[in-house]
Amino acid sequence: MNKNGEIIIIEDDEDDQEMLEEVFNKLNHPNKRVYFIDGEAALEYLRKPNSHPFIILSDINLPKLDGLKLKEKLQTDAELSLKCIPYLFFSTAVNQQVVIDAYSNSAQGFFIKATSIEELTDSITIIMNYWKKCAAPNNFK
Repeated sequence: MNKNGEIIIIEDDEDDQEMLEEVFNKLNHPNKRVYFIDGEAALEYLRKPNSHPFIILSDINLPKLDGLKLKEKLQTDAELSLKCIPYLFFSTAVNQQVVIDAYSNSAQGFFIKATSIEELTDSITIIMNYWKKCAAPNNFK
């Protein structure tokens, strides 16, 4: 986990992207945000050797490669798993089976998409504060 790395946001809804960006700007969050509308484009980016993101915020329902399949690929790819990138889901498609599937693939969190800026700001603040304080195996030289 690279605490100064990019925040990868995989979200195909433009309104949700704009709301997330508004929240990060409101919080003056220093990490660069990189947006993808599908899992395949995100996977291609994450496989680049110079890609060392801080965290991934992903929708479940995505075109081309959905969030669950993307998380599975990250978990089973030896090089990508060594990057220790926290993977959190944000979705409106919430039912018990989807949440079980997410955690079965070692997701580090599952959040219901907030419908207001205030709720989303609260969630993003808690998430960023938590992960900034966490240690990861690749934080040690």
